[in-house]
Amino acid sequence: MDARPELLDALTVLRERLAAVRFPLELPGAERARRSAAELLAQLDGYLLPRLRRPEAPLLAVVGGSTGAGKSTLVNSLVGRRVTEAGVLRPTTRMPVLVCHPDDQRWFDGRRVLPQLGRVCGPRQESDGQTALSVVTTRALPAGLALLDAPDIDSLVAGNRDLAADLICAADIWVLVTTAARYADAVPWHLLRSAQEYDVTLATVLDRVPHQIAAEVSRHYGALLERAGLGAVPRFTVPELPESAGNSGLLPATAVAGLREWLGRRAQDPEARAAAAARTAAGALASLRGRVADLAGGCAAQYAAAVRLDQRLADAYAEADRRVRACLSGGGLLTGQARAHWLAFPEDASAEELMDALTQALTGLLVEAVSAADEHTGAAWHREPGAPEGGEDCAEAVSERTGVLVRRLRRCLEELAEEARAAVGTARGEPGDEGETAALLAAALLGGKTGGVAQQSLAGILGSRHAARLKDQGAAELRRCLDRVLTAERLRRGAALHRLAITAEPQVELIAALSSVTELSSATDR
Repeated sequence: MDARPELLDALTVLRERLAAVRFPLELPGAERARRSAAELLAQLDGYLLPRLRRPEAPLLAVVGGSTGAGKSTLVNSLVGRRVTEAGVLRPTTRMPVLVCHPDDQRWFDGRRVLPQLGRVCGPRQESDGQTALSVVTTRALPAGLALLDAPDIDSLVAGNRDLAADLICAADIWVLVTTAARYADAVPWHLLRSAQEYDVTLATVLDRVPHQIAAEVSRHYGALLERAGLGAVPRFTVPELPESAGNSGLLPATAVAGLREWLGRRAQDPEARAAAAARTAAGALASLRGRVADLAGGCAAQYAAAVRLDQRLADAYAEADRRVRACLSGGGLLTGQARAHWLAFPEDASAEELMDALTQALTGLLVEAVSAADEHTGAAWHREPGAPEGGEDCAEAVSERTGVLVRRLRRCLEELAEEARAAVGTARGEPGDEGETAALLAAALLGGKTGGVAQQSLAGILGSRHAARLKDQGAAELRRCLDRVLTAERLRRGAALHRLAITAEPQVELIAALSSVTELSSATDR
C-alpha cells in the first residue's frame, strides 16, 4: 500500500492511454473490449488510484448481488435503521447509497472515489433522472468503514447493471449477497469468479434461508464454494424472517451479528484493515497485465482490420486507374459520337463540338471506372467483419464531381494551345486558331492509336518540336486530372473508414504503459 510516486505516475499514464482507446469497428469481441476498457477505467478512477494515493482512507465495502437478494435490507440491518430503500422498486433505482461514520464523511463528499457520480447528502430517491451517490452518516458504523448498497447486477435497466459493476470494482471489500433460492444461479457465480480472478477481499451472504433446510442449503453452498476454490471465503447465513418477507428493510440485530462483527474487525484492527485493502489493491494491480494485454490485442485487431479494408479500397481504385489508362493508351475515346465528330473535323464539325464530345467521353470513362471501384470495394468490405457503413454514392453525383475536374482539364488544354499558337504565330508573324489547336491536342491525348493523326496535324501547325512539347504539357495535365478524380473518389469512398483514424499507436502505447506499471509494481513488491 506504500506506493511509490513513480508507480502512481505510471498508473496515471496507463489510465490516460485506456481513456484514449477506442474500438470503432464492430469486430467480434469489440463490444466486450469496450466494456472491459470502461470497467478498467472505473476501477482505476474509483478505486486503485484513490486507494494508493490515500491508503489511510476508510475501507469501502460494497454490498452487491442480484435482484431480490436482500441487499438493501442487509445494509439497513447492519446499520440498525432504514437508510436505503428496500422492496419492489429497488431494481429500478439509480441512486446507490453509501453509509459511513460522520468522521469519515469528508472522504466521500468529494470525487475521490466514484468520480463519475454526483453527491447527495442523506437518503433520497432522485427525481431528475441523474445518477448520484447518496451519502448517509451514522454512528452505528465504526469509523474506518463505509457500506455501499449497489444497484442490482442483473437489473432490467442497462445503466443500473453498468453502475453496479463500477461500484463493485471500486470496493476494498466485496460482500456478495445471494439467496437460498438462487445461490446456484449464474449471476452470483459470475461475481464470485470475478472476485477470485482479482483476488479481492470477499465475503458472501446466503440470505433468506428457511430454517427447515438451512443446514442442507448451507452445506451444499459451502461445497460449491470449495469446489470453485473459494472455500476459505467468509460465509454468513441470514435466516428467512417475517421482516425480510415484508420488505420492512430491517432485520433483528442477531440475524446479521456475524457479518457486522467481521466487517467491524476489518475496520478497527489495523493489521486486518491493512491486509484487506492491500489484498484487493494488489489483486487489482495484478489483474492489469492480462486485462490490458487483451485490450492491446483488441486494438491490434482493429488496426489490422482497418489496414485490410483500406487495402481492398486501394486495390479497387488501382484497378480503376489501370482500366482508365489502358483505355486511353489503347482504343482511346475516339469512339461513338466522339469518333463521328473527329472524322468530320474540321470541315463538318467544329473544334467546340469535338471538345464537347471528348470531354463527355472522358467523364463517362471515369464515372464508369469509379462506379466499378465502388462496387468492388463494397463487395470486398462486405466479406470483411466490422466494415463501416457508408461511402457509397450514386453515378449522378460521381458524374457531377468528375465533370467539374474534366472541364478544368479542358480549360487547361485550351490555355496551353493558346500559348503555343501565340508563340508560333509571333515567330512566324501569323495569327493562330487556338480552338482548333486545343481540339487536336485533346484528340492526340485521348485518342489512343488514332491520336497519332492528331499529333501529326499539330506538328504541321506548330512544328514538330513545339507540338511534342505541347503534348507533353497536356499529358501532364491529363495525368493530374486523372489522379485528382480517382484520389478524390477513393477518399470519398473510404471516408467512413478513414474518419475513424484507426492507427497502431494505441496498442503500442498500452503495452508501453503496462510494462512501466508492471516493472514498478514488481519493484514495489520487492
